[in-house]
Amino acid sequence: MFDAVRNNKRIVQVFLALIALPFAFFGVDSYVRDAGSGSDVAKVGDVKITQQQFQKALVDQQDRLRAQLGGQFDPKLLDTLEARKAVLDDLINQRVLLLEANKRRMFASDEAIRNTIGSIEAFKVDGKFSVERYEAALRGQGMSPAGFEAQLRQDLTLQQLAGAIGQSGLNSRIVGERLLALQTEKRDISEVRLALDSYLDKVKLADDAAKKYYDENGKQFEVPEQARAEYVVLSMESIGSQLAVTDAEVSAWYEGHKKQFEQPEERRASHILIASEKLGKDKAKAKAEELLKEIRKNPASFGELAKKNSDDPGSAAKGGDLGYFGQGMMVKPFEDATLKLKEGEISEVVESDFGFHIIKLTGIHAAKLKPLAEVKGQITEELKKSAASRKFAEAAEAFSNTVYEQPDSLQPVAEKFKLAVKQSEWLVRQANPAQGPLGNEKVLAALFSGDSVKNRRNTEAVEIAPNTLVAARIVDYKPMSLQPFEGLKASIENLLRRQEAQAMARKDGEARLEALRKGEDKLNWGAGKLVSRMDARLIPQPAAPTVFKMDTGKLPSYAGVELPGAGYALFRLNKVVAGEALDPARQQAMLGQLAQIGAQEDVRLYLAALRGRYKVDINQAALEAKER
Repeated sequence: MFDAVRNNKRIVQVFLALIALPFAFFGVDSYVRDAGSGSDVAKVGDVKITQQQFQKALVDQQDRLRAQLGGQFDPKLLDTLEARKAVLDDLINQRVLLLEANKRRMFASDEAIRNTIGSIEAFKVDGKFSVERYEAALRGQGMSPAGFEAQLRQDLTLQQLAGAIGQSGLNSRIVGERLLALQTEKRDISEVRLALDSYLDKVKLADDAAKKYYDENGKQFEVPEQARAEYVVLSMESIGSQLAVTDAEVSAWYEGHKKQFEQPEERRASHILIASEKLGKDKAKAKAEELLKEIRKNPASFGELAKKNSDDPGSAAKGGDLGYFGQGMMVKPFEDATLKLKEGEISEVVESDFGFHIIKLTGIHAAKLKPLAEVKGQITEELKKSAASRKFAEAAEAFSNTVYEQPDSLQPVAEKFKLAVKQSEWLVRQANPAQGPLGNEKVLAALFSGDSVKNRRNTEAVEIAPNTLVAARIVDYKPMSLQPFEGLKASIENLLRRQEAQAMARKDGEARLEALRKGEDKLNWGAGKLVSRMDARLIPQPAAPTVFKMDTGKLPSYAGVELPGAGYALFRLNKVVAGEALDPARQQAMLGQLAQIGAQEDVRLYLAALRGRYKVDINQAALEAKER
């Protein structure tokens, strides 16, 4: 119970991700505020999804993709109507779930919030929850504890509702077994491959075919415009690196904020839990009282009795040990009883929502104040960050003004703010994170603008990230050009020959397939090979869906599949063999996957029903409108 919740890896992973990235959900106000006008992107019941909320969701999704894909991330991934629609659908699903949760008066308890926060590794120091680490992590994301806890409560509530639907489905054993049988079923397949290369000698190109293709597909052969640039970056970090913090300032700040460095008392306890839901309240209490009598006679038996009798799977194997915990991390009856104990003492039977506990206090870490020497580095960084934030706010406007007022050089702004003027490699208009600060879409748009290219003037100061400004200037430029036909002729002819050979292979393959289906089987088939849906490595990947749709009613049966860029393949199904029985562990895992797919479908259908109940209206024009 306690220990199991505090060590639930899935919850930890979910909320580590939430700390590292912006929240998918907005504050409660954003769901009920009646803001916006005709520019609202959608309306769910009486709740509006404003253009601002939608744009923030797009930015959040972009941040998540950038974190996942790193240098392979392309901002244009979200620059399509399909991607925008997917983000909006997610927002709508959140709204309908929240409306339904509010209607049902569902909410996450204070205890659930405490347990979840206490389980997040990002908030721990040496394995123990740290208030200082908690507050620092939130500050790094621009959040307050109150705001984080409100969003966390909302998120847990929505998980509770969606999870209840996903877990309510019933999975047919017979259907599951039949699906497993299909997965393990083996098919004896023979194959004839019509390789593209065998048709190349038959291809005859017209003399002007390559030139005609070149003229009709000129965009394929364009070399995009390129530029080399110099640039400067003003960031909070660059300003912070120029700042110094004195020992006197650190000491003064420490004296004024000692409360932040107080380490509250922590207690360590072991317990034996007899769960009410397992035996019923009366029997569970009676069993706990009997165990307590046994422990009173022999206190050293506590650990063994916990292993044999405790219904808390997380701590039972450890003799009931829960480790150290701070105030507010356990349910109130448990915490109150623990606070009354002296080290080594054993409580009376204590009742909580989980059942009946016998508690043994095994250790106390007294409250203490961390010494200045221990936190000096942390305070120094905090003071530098605070000072850099103030100075950046002051410097940002002056930086922008300087690059605008002295447009023919970046040297003045570099000297004023003690920045290095850096040189880029050749750049193109397409954003690419590998290009560093200049790999930003807005920076490149400014850099390749007409005025910048023609007059080699500074771009405006562009914010590429929070507290980070960039200004750039072209130092060399190559306009868009077309590669000469002479250098491309051979490669174009090779491309056209292969395209024609592919078409020949497809036509030949389809004719042979038609003959096979009429009973004219004169092909030299390869040796049979057994393939299954679980292991289809012996046939080309594009062919697998077709092979497993082949008719098994009358054998042999035939199918053909075009292999793009490789030719055509013909298949003969010789026989179907029942698969071998899976070992119990793998069978259970696959049934679990099927159950998960079923649960996802249940949630999808539930969301569709909620959308109908709360009436969803989408403003298509606002959805398609790009942010200006």
